[in-house]
Amino acid sequence: MKEATGELNMTVVTVVAIAAVGAFFYAFVWPSIQTSIKKNTCEAQCNDTNSTCYEECMATDESNK
Repeated sequence: MKEATGELNMTVVTVVAIAAVGAFFYAFVWPSIQTSIKKNTCEAQCNDTNSTCYEECMATDESNK
């Protein structure tokens, strides 16, 4: 019975650790990845980062939320 309890505890620790890594990724890493993808897409479509096309492209996703 002691072995089963130990394995259950290790499973719980593993699940909590995976959830913590996922939460960290979602809260801190994913937003910067999304911003980078959006910026690169707008730059490729508009060819000029000072144009109104670029400004509109960067603002479109914010209004769709």
